[in-house]
Amino acid sequence: MRALYWLVVVLAGLVLALFAASNRGAVSLGLWPLPFLVDVPLYLIVLGAVLLGFLLGELTAWIAAGRWRREARRRGRRIATLERELSATQTRAISPQPGSPLPR
Repeated sequence: MRALYWLVVVLAGLVLALFAASNRGAVSLGLWPLPFLVDVPLYLIVLGAVLLGFLLGELTAWIAAGRWRREARRRGRRIATLERELSATQTRAISPQPGSPLPR
């Protein structure tokens, strides 16, 4: 499985390198309210847009999973409380109570 992961990573890196080498032409980039233009290589614009889309998608997924993370924290606290109660009950069951007859 690890070899497959590295194979995909190497192939993706190779494709990105070939894309960058093939699209080095300058493109004028202007943002509407601003009065100036910037000449930027085409591959930077495309890769920047892909990176921005990836980051926005990850942020959206992280926000959407907030409910599940909150539930996992709540359950973890509940499990810890129950384990402490169980440990205390087991300790009391093992040690004899004062004034009670000892089991034979």
